[in-house]
Amino acid sequence: MTEGSSYRQILRSSSIIGGASVINILIGLLRTKVAAVVLGPAGIGLIGFLSNLMATAATVAAMGSGVVGTRQIAAANATTDAVTLATSRRALFWGTLALAVLGSSLFWLMRDELATQVLDDASLTGAVGWLALGVGFSVAAGSQSALLNGMRRIGDLARTSVLSALLATIVGVPVLLHWREQGLLAYLLLTPISTFLVGYWYTSRLPGIGRAPLVWSDLRREWSFLARLGMPVMLAGLVVLAGQLLVRTMVQHELGVDALGYFEAAWVISMTYAGFVLRAMGTDFYPRLTAVIHDPAAVNRLVNEQSEAALMLAGPVLLGVLALAPWVVQLLYSNEFAEAAGVLRWQIMGDILKVACFPLGYIILAAGEGRTFLFSDTLSMGVFVLTVWIGVPTFGLPATGIAFLLMYMVNLPIVFWLAHKRSGFRWEAIVWKLLLGLLASAMFISTVAAEYPVTGAIFGILLSGVFAAIALFRFSHKATTSESTGIWGLIHRIVGHFPRSGK
Repeated sequence: MTEGSSYRQILRSSSIIGGASVINILIGLLRTKVAAVVLGPAGIGLIGFLSNLMATAATVAAMGSGVVGTRQIAAANATTDAVTLATSRRALFWGTLALAVLGSSLFWLMRDELATQVLDDASLTGAVGWLALGVGFSVAAGSQSALLNGMRRIGDLARTSVLSALLATIVGVPVLLHWREQGLLAYLLLTPISTFLVGYWYTSRLPGIGRAPLVWSDLRREWSFLARLGMPVMLAGLVVLAGQLLVRTMVQHELGVDALGYFEAAWVISMTYAGFVLRAMGTDFYPRLTAVIHDPAAVNRLVNEQSEAALMLAGPVLLGVLALAPWVVQLLYSNEFAEAAGVLRWQIMGDILKVACFPLGYIILAAGEGRTFLFSDTLSMGVFVLTVWIGVPTFGLPATGIAFLLMYMVNLPIVFWLAHKRSGFRWEAIVWKLLLGLLASAMFISTVAAEYPVTGAIFGILLSGVFAAIALFRFSHKATTSESTGIWGLIHRIVGHFPRSGK
């Protein structure tokens, strides 16, 4: 694949998944606004707590099947061998079904301990028990995403994301408005249930496996690999989610339920606006990287391209959110959440480093080095939790944002060293310039905005515009062809490649 065609592939996938993410952000704006107005900071904090608990349990139950399943399906699909692909699909389906049933059952049996020991509220035992449904549906939905991702059904993944969010909102918002606090549990469960239902519709439309022979030795080998790589991936995910849960617990105990709501607001905004690039990366970049993982030159070229594209796509958005943090918080939540703006600024600076980290981390995953991936995530999350534990009693809520930034300041050199060790990887000069330029701009905006919010907003919007112009120029230059040049040709190609159905 030439450099131009590779960039067009990055732009194509980013335009599809990123476009879906923008729609999801708009849908999420309505959901969070309603929840914030109806429930207030304490209710938002409880939603974050319960969501984190459900996600943690789903991560354990899934045993890394989503990430490893994507890798196996992509590798089997690349062979064009129908029997190999059928074996991988069967292994993913039956393995995930067993994990979903087992995980949700164990979660339900542990509802008393989870309510009293984790949430510190025995009255929530019944609600925790119902979350077992969300655990099961989350695991099942993860396998559907893995199948669509591995088969490179980018359009179907985007449609699943948008339609499931729309369905959960259409049903969930009226439930919350009518029943208020009593509707909170249904509001939470509607997201994994909707994702599963819409995902089932799209996976059922995939070509069947026909009468491909079932070879039990091949199936056992697939399950063995899923377990061998899935266990470290699951543990890494568990470390991350358990660390987030522990941080939420410390914030609630030290600062109260309202402070937990402020933290949750900043966290959701930070994850949302960086997420549109990171989701595109996981959807398209990971399967492509897996296919060339044994070719160091191809790996280095692909990771440098993805790093440059990710920073150019995310940079202007992150700088804009950083500049307008108080107004973004007020728009998405309410005036009650003003304290979240200071935390959000620190987290946005961490997000810039996070965007740079992710392509490097995928080298480790694509190579199947699960233990190495677990090591890097555990060390980084340990920094986050330790900094919150030390900082919150002294510095209050802003310590959570500082801890987030420090986590990625530690994670970036670790994954860079691991990537270099694996494939001799080095960033190209343009990636260094983009990263350092974004960090310098973010620090400048944050410093000015802390004292003069309006002035900081003006500078931030201007710098965001500068980086957007650089991104347009670079993409236009990289993706041009002899028959169609410039940014208009690039836009024409992206539109022309946008899937109308299926892929």
